[in-house]
Amino acid sequence: MRKTTVAKLVSAAALTASVVSLAAGPALADPPSGTTPAATDIVGVGSDTVQALFNQLSTDYTGTPKLYSWDATGTSPITTKTGATSITRPNGSGAGITALGSTTSSTVDFARSSRGPQTGDPTTDDFIAYAKDAVSWAAKSGGDAPANLTKADLQGIYACTITKWNQITDISGFTGSANTIQPFLPQSGSGTRSFFLSSTGITTIGSCVNQTVEENEGSNTLLQTNDSVVPYSVGHYIGQVYFSHGSGTDVQGPLTVRNLDGIVPIDTTNKTISSAYAVSAYSRNLYNVVRAGDWNAGDSHATALKAIFSSTGWICKNATAQADLKSYGFLPLALCGVISHT
Repeated sequence: MRKTTVAKLVSAAALTASVVSLAAGPALADPPSGTTPAATDIVGVGSDTVQALFNQLSTDYTGTPKLYSWDATGTSPITTKTGATSITRPNGSGAGITALGSTTSSTVDFARSSRGPQTGDPTTDDFIAYAKDAVSWAAKSGGDAPANLTKADLQGIYACTITKWNQITDISGFTGSANTIQPFLPQSGSGTRSFFLSSTGITTIGSCVNQTVEENEGSNTLLQTNDSVVPYSVGHYIGQVYFSHGSGTDVQGPLTVRNLDGIVPIDTTNKTISSAYAVSAYSRNLYNVVRAGDWNAGDSHATALKAIFSSTGWICKNATAQADLKSYGFLPLALCGVISHT
């Protein structure tokens, strides 16, 4: 999942001026072909939202043992480490957390998660915060969707009680068409799905909602109609559009991220999540999830985990790692390394 197509919404000249390579070298999807991580290496699975970032972090981390990350999608099953039993490739935060709970460090060391701890997660998991993201909604550029939707609009759309654009009055004076809205959600287990539903107060999902799309992939032809609506990670979108961090299906396509409750999600001048959106109810922390028993073991494995993920570790304190976070669209976190529990 790396360097890709230029965003359709940014002129070639503007993009040339804006794209800055902050990474130390080219990153790869999954461990490099022909390479199986060693049994002692630190290996992660899970969230689609940050898989591209973690491919880059894995490339840039020079510590021993090494850091590796498996993408959310691809061939399955996968053999994550030398000597490990193959597992179904975990697709999404929830699946990554489940894989962490059903294996040992001989298979998986951490789960990438774009949501915080929830009821039902193992109480023995440590959620270690390291960056900030946000979630809004996206629609096709030039389509029928307005520039802004409110939380109430989204509740009605996803409950299938608002089915036509002309049932919505946008704050800009938008007058919608009589075309039928086509709402989409990522697959069950997606952290972006979970956060979008909770932050917007959506409790009812109607039969009109397609719940099968992979998150943050505007390349999906289902989403490219004039009437589609889908949740989207703002940080991931920024990485795709302004820094060309995407390839294959992991591109924004013709989709643009829109305003929510009148708040503009993206600071297009600084190419980052806007300051207003970053403090809104639609911002979220990103986490790496580890087993508390591994973290507190006091052995070489615990030392390796803390060297990467702790408040004094590489992700929180290293300049290259922090530059990677920004390049992939996410915001540094003041309380990086803070641990939460279910």
